Amino acid sequence: MTIKELISQNKCTVVDVRTPSEYMGGNVPGSVNIPLQELGRRMDELRSLQAPLVLCCASGARSGMAAQMLSQQNIECYNGGSWLDVNYYQSATI
Repeated sequence: MTIKELISQNKCTVVDVRTPSEYMGGNVPGSVNIPLQELGRRMDELRSLQAPLVLCCASGARSGMAAQMLSQQNIECYNGGSWLDVNYYQSATI
């Protein structure tokens, strides 16, 4: 299943790894904001979310780092890239 299909079929949790101030400036409706620097101490919370996780940020760089980190912890996740792309995939299905 592609990232677009996961999002469009609501079979994932979107996790935005930007800072809270970036997140407040615009985000994917229904997404969870867990900044990249907080991932390590919020593993229990991440494990409790509906898997797989689709990670997003401003450009895809931080979400790529987050995907690598979470994969090493055996958390199923994908780099969704920019939150604007993820938001587009979600809005195209409503």
